[in-house]
Amino acid sequence: MRGRGNRAAAADPGDSGEVSHGSGKQIAGYLSLRVRQLDVRCETKTKDNVFVNVVASVQYRALSEKASDAFYRLTNTREQIQSYVFDVIRASVPKMILDDAFEQKNEIAKAVEEELEKAMSMYGYEIVQTLIVDIEPDVHVKRAMNEINAASRMRVAANEKAEAEKILQIKRAEGDAESKYLAGLGIARQRQAIVDGLRDSVLAFSENVPGTSAKDIMDMVLVTQYFDTMKEIGASSKSSSVFIPHGPGAVKDIAAQIRDGQL
Repeated sequence: MRGRGNRAAAADPGDSGEVSHGSGKQIAGYLSLRVRQLDVRCETKTKDNVFVNVVASVQYRALSEKASDAFYRLTNTREQIQSYVFDVIRASVPKMILDDAFEQKNEIAKAVEEELEKAMSMYGYEIVQTLIVDIEPDVHVKRAMNEINAASRMRVAANEKAEAEKILQIKRAEGDAESKYLAGLGIARQRQAIVDGLRDSVLAFSENVPGTSAKDIMDMVLVTQYFDTMKEIGASSKSSSVFIPHGPGAVKDIAAQIRDGQL
């Protein structure tokens, strides 16, 4: 900026301007018109009593048409901006719990930018952009938050694992039930076939051997099956069958017990 008389005018809309005063051409100083950035770290407390450091990044620049205001009216621009940032953050964040503060960073940045724009325009400065770049809780709080998150994820994993185990158990039970059902059908058919075979045997024996009763024939068939069973057990070296009394005197009792059980 160059001064003519008692006025100051923009000499060039470039990166910087000279500021002069009085009737001469003495240079009072230089004012950069470039966009500058100020990072402000502000400690405050949330609504749920968690101390955090909020880091705000403010981009600002002097307006060429208000160069005199920017040069003469404000001694320390960075300190003034920092004061306004502190004021807005410490008024906004204490109204939020920590989780909301993380979610509403854009709202906090917008509030800071609006306040700065209103305050700094009278000093010849434009606020280009304001960002909340980080919210840093105390290290112990951060560790606790990570532990809570880990516990929550472990709980979800445990629920999923339990649900998978439940489904597996249900499938096993369904498979076992189906297996037993099919086994029951097989046993029923086997017994039906045995009954049919015994009936045919009794009828054939009665026709070929006159004078024999059905009881005599059944006793003989049962004793024959008993000896066949004993033969099969004796032929296997790894049999796990349970032995029952099988002496000559017990054969009649066995036949009676089997017959009575069927009847």
